[in-house]
Amino acid sequence: MNLPRSFRQEPPRPGNPWADDPLLRSLLARALPPETLVEVEGELAEMGALAGGELYELQLADLPNEPRLVSWSPWGERIDHIEVTALWRRAEELAARRGVVATAYEARHGAFSRLHQFALAHLFVPSTDFYGCPLAMTDGAARTLLASGNQRLIERAVPHLISRDPAAFWTSGQWMTEATGGSDVGTTRTLARFEDGGWRLWGHKWFTSAVASQMALTLARPEGNGRGGKGLALFYLETRDQAGRPNGITVHRLKDKLGTRKLPTAELTLDGARAELVGATTDGVKAIAPMLNVTRTWNAVTASALLCRAHALAADYARRRVAFGGYLIDKALHRNTLAGLEAEAAGALHLAFRVVELLGRVEVGVASAEETALLRLLTPIAKLTTAKQAVAGASEALECFGGAGYVEDTGLPTLLRDAQVLPIWEGTTDVLALDTLRAIAEYPGATPLVLEARRRRDEVKEETLARAAQAALDSVEGALRWLEATAKSGGDTLEAGARRFALTVGRALEVSLATSHAQWALDHRQDPHPLAVALRLAAGTEP
Repeated sequence: MNLPRSFRQEPPRPGNPWADDPLLRSLLARALPPETLVEVEGELAEMGALAGGELYELQLADLPNEPRLVSWSPWGERIDHIEVTALWRRAEELAARRGVVATAYEARHGAFSRLHQFALAHLFVPSTDFYGCPLAMTDGAARTLLASGNQRLIERAVPHLISRDPAAFWTSGQWMTEATGGSDVGTTRTLARFEDGGWRLWGHKWFTSAVASQMALTLARPEGNGRGGKGLALFYLETRDQAGRPNGITVHRLKDKLGTRKLPTAELTLDGARAELVGATTDGVKAIAPMLNVTRTWNAVTASALLCRAHALAADYARRRVAFGGYLIDKALHRNTLAGLEAEAAGALHLAFRVVELLGRVEVGVASAEETALLRLLTPIAKLTTAKQAVAGASEALECFGGAGYVEDTGLPTLLRDAQVLPIWEGTTDVLALDTLRAIAEYPGATPLVLEARRRRDEVKEETLARAAQAALDSVEGALRWLEATAKSGGDTLEAGARRFALTVGRALEVSLATSHAQWALDHRQDPHPLAVALRLAAGTEP
């Protein structure tokens, strides 16, 4: 009997996220001096080839594997060794060699070094199953130690954190979360006691990401200090002693999480762990702020990178999948869906990289007072806005694959499961919305946000773009009028509306940045496609 030949659907391919993404290339062409762009293009092209080739293939092959906790040696010694998967081992090697952290601290390009670094990260992270998490905390730890002025720790740890040598490279954990608090770190119960000439820590950490790292920064309360965040201090600890044994750390289990499953996240006890004060014996939350600013920037860049990956896969699949008599890409309705997904990815990319640009300028000391204030305001706004977009965008992308998007061995559900951590990690949407209000109160006022939207509006000349840019400015100004009026009236209305305020401003500034960039592309005879993308973003994903 002759049976019909079985059908085999061609799977989607991400392509080269550098060569195939004209928006990222044009964004850097606009932001970087021409000579700097020439210097970095080769590195970015190589990283794009790795991300769309070797790393993506390894990612698919490594799909069923997860990290493993080995608590005991064959001879009964407690070792608490974490075995990570093949993808993560390769990712660590490449991250070091390619300078995904080091580039920011080598500062070869001055204020533009952060743009170079985060462009590398944007290409690298989607193909490494959230290896960007330990890199983010490593970057944040380096920045925090440098800001602390603690020369001994700077000399001890920072060269490892920013090394390009895989044998010398360290990653860092960030151990703050306890069962009592979550984001409310002021309830931290970990105790620090000074004895025998050094500090030791006792406590239970409920959620410690990147537990396989060589070091961590953690909060603890020195014995005798008062309650609340003021009484906490920031400590540095190395996870193992010189003999390779755990440093007073017992790992109880690895967390069984919804997503980021390649990332070993542990529940552990500090039982007399040796540690060193990073700074003073109080104000530890303030001391760790440089880390949070960096990791929140990583969060926004990761969100934009995952959105770009989701769109790339969905668009490629649309060119391979035949349904209802033709390729999906030839169906007007599906093209419209893809256009909405592309617009969301573009908006997130613009907002995240605006924060990156400002971070680079502030770190090297060339930022104006307005830019410094804008960075403080935009960091939480960008983090919460792009994180929400990533979850919605990943869901939309899975729908583009029909049933295949719901089947684990395609690797596609990982997009959605991993994206869900972004609104949670480094502060939930509510926590970041309240932080936005605090930032506005610090300066005081939100004038830099209006000036940013107004500056972008003034850069736009093309008629349809100008209307969109003006509407974005109107949204920012309207949100600030609401803020001022509500603050005067008192009550709970301001806090209750904080999330809506921050998301309104974040979305509006994405449109402002997208319209400005589209005008630049027109002026420089670049691809006119950014105009269509900006207008679609302004119209919303459901026109």
